[in-house]
Amino acid sequence: MRPVTGRRGAGTVALVGAGPGDPGLMTVRGLELLRRAHVVVYDRLVDPRLRDAAPRARRIFAGKASDHHTLPQERINALLIMHARRGRRVVRLKGGDPFVFGRGGEEADALARAGIPFDVVPGISSAVAVPAYAGIPLTHRGVASSFAVVTGHEEAGKRQSSVDWARLARAVDTLVIMMGVKSLPRITRTLIEHGRPAATPAALVRWGTTDVQETITGTLGDIAGRAARERLEPPVVAVIGDVVALRNRLQWFDDSHAPLEVAQ
Repeated sequence: MRPVTGRRGAGTVALVGAGPGDPGLMTVRGLELLRRAHVVVYDRLVDPRLRDAAPRARRIFAGKASDHHTLPQERINALLIMHARRGRRVVRLKGGDPFVFGRGGEEADALARAGIPFDVVPGISSAVAVPAYAGIPLTHRGVASSFAVVTGHEEAGKRQSSVDWARLARAVDTLVIMMGVKSLPRITRTLIEHGRPAATPAALVRWGTTDVQETITGTLGDIAGRAARERLEPPVVAVIGDVVALRNRLQWFDDSHAPLEVAQ
């Protein structure tokens, strides 16, 4: 493993992906850095057992939920820089992968501008892991040869979405939508309006890879209504495409599976 390095006496920051939920999906490299950390700045969806892997570290909660941020992003950036300048080994522990809708790029840019040595440890993104735990392969020979991962949550006040839903409706075989449960009625309606058949299989997976995972299946035309009836709340990953139908044969994980223990 290549350690995070920097100037002698200077602190360092590691942007570490904690994976999609199951702590057993944390990378070996990320876990080693976590155990050596002086400071851990962690997100809302990080499993507590991963935080416990750094028992002597100072722990700072920086979680975000929809419309509620414990710390603004600028404050998180400043915290990472401050602790590193004090000579500490800092781990920024982020759910999923730091560079997949995790604002890791913004944090890396702030560190680079401040001259702070940093490293990036990729994590398993929920975009691929959660569908897999639901028995849904994003690609499958003869069914799907392409997929796209998009956010369903955009900043309030935007006049126009930065996601080209009209193009995505027909451009790829499988759509994975992150953070989109609240916008699902608008998203599904837009996709249908631009040519995606209403009968396209769809699935919503909540708390994927954990022992409280639940999956709702339906079609593009009715999945938003199903989510409303079930009062489905985040975190949810949505999958739209013919590959969802493979779940009938490939489902392997259910609530009887306990999450893996963190390697000791």
